[in-house]
Amino acid sequence: MRILILTQYYAPDVGAPQTRLRALAAELRALGHAVEVVTAMPHHQRERVPAPYRGRFYARDEVDGVRVHRTWVLPASGTGLRRMASYLSFAASSLVALARVRRPDAIFVESPPLVLAVPGWIAARLARAALIFNVADLWPDSIRDLGVMRDGAFLRAAASLERWTYRQAQVVNAVTDGIRERLRDEKAVPLGKLRSLPNGVDLEGFAPRARDRELAHALGLDARPVLLYAGTHGIAQGLHHLLDAAEMLGDTAQFVFVGGGSLRAELARDAASRGLRHVRFHDAVPASEIPRWYSLADAALVPLVRSPVTAGARPSKMLAAFACGVPVVYCGEGEGAALVERERAGIVVPPEDPKALALALRLYLADPQRRGRDGERARAYAERECSWGPIVRRWLCDLPPFAGASS
Repeated sequence: MRILILTQYYAPDVGAPQTRLRALAAELRALGHAVEVVTAMPHHQRERVPAPYRGRFYARDEVDGVRVHRTWVLPASGTGLRRMASYLSFAASSLVALARVRRPDAIFVESPPLVLAVPGWIAARLARAALIFNVADLWPDSIRDLGVMRDGAFLRAAASLERWTYRQAQVVNAVTDGIRERLRDEKAVPLGKLRSLPNGVDLEGFAPRARDRELAHALGLDARPVLLYAGTHGIAQGLHHLLDAAEMLGDTAQFVFVGGGSLRAELARDAASRGLRHVRFHDAVPASEIPRWYSLADAALVPLVRSPVTAGARPSKMLAAFACGVPVVYCGEGEGAALVERERAGIVVPPEDPKALALALRLYLADPQRRGRDGERARAYAERECSWGPIVRRWLCDLPPFAGASS
């Protein structure tokens, strides 16, 4: 089958969608399918497109042997109007690259942003290809429930676009069970269209390893326990509550934040103003480097705010920690919390409750044997359920007949 992936974010940009789609493309190619990607110039969490892509409207290169077409985008970070303009700019410019790809059998559209459904639908109609819409985050629910935008004309228009997209798509993928349930029960997506394509993890690259002494020295870490947060610093994570817990816990542990996002600078200023010298912030690193950071961690922090949207989440950063044999401290409720508790792969505390988190961390850090057992169970779960190969093969087998005729 010839599969085209349409996404605003792709390698070399760093982030969960980029990692997930790069793995998907690699697995599809390994299974003998022809894959191309249409994406924007690298720009994630930046205000400027980096060299050598800067100043170009169209570029073509390869990532892992997959042909990647890139078009102009208005770079933006944060959650305001400029971010919305960024989404619209790529949705428009992507049409240029979509006209240059080989005719696909299926077009796989990654959402968010929701607006990519429009160029994806146009290209699918012209190529007589199937439209597969991948829902990694429910829009416009997320921006409404997280308070990014109030109800009004924009959200009503987005809701109309969402309903139209589900009608046009031949397949609607859900990344988590919670998203699938909401698509079925609240969005009225027919069961015949719904498919599951959960997150996986590279079990060879992400694996338990000895403490990286060179990295620990470079970061100035000592023998005290390390609590690692690796991921986006945004609204949905509620990271200010981690700083509250760090302040309550004192310097008995070292908190390490690695990644970028709209709130990173604000969080760093907040930590500095509180005098939290046991809290360190570091820029995002390539996914291939993350296992080195997990080798330093006594536990991984996975926080989310309380919201209907986050209750259906299963953060990919949790799976990365599992694969590295690192137990998870999950600050949230819903699907992710239930997974940690069911697999006994860490501890769960209520969302947005720094007092409960500080108390739980104090007890958890004092019990290295429990953390070791939890880490072993985490790795066992990753080996059993999170390998990309079986995930992609199950998804392909579950696709409707349009794929089977071309396979």
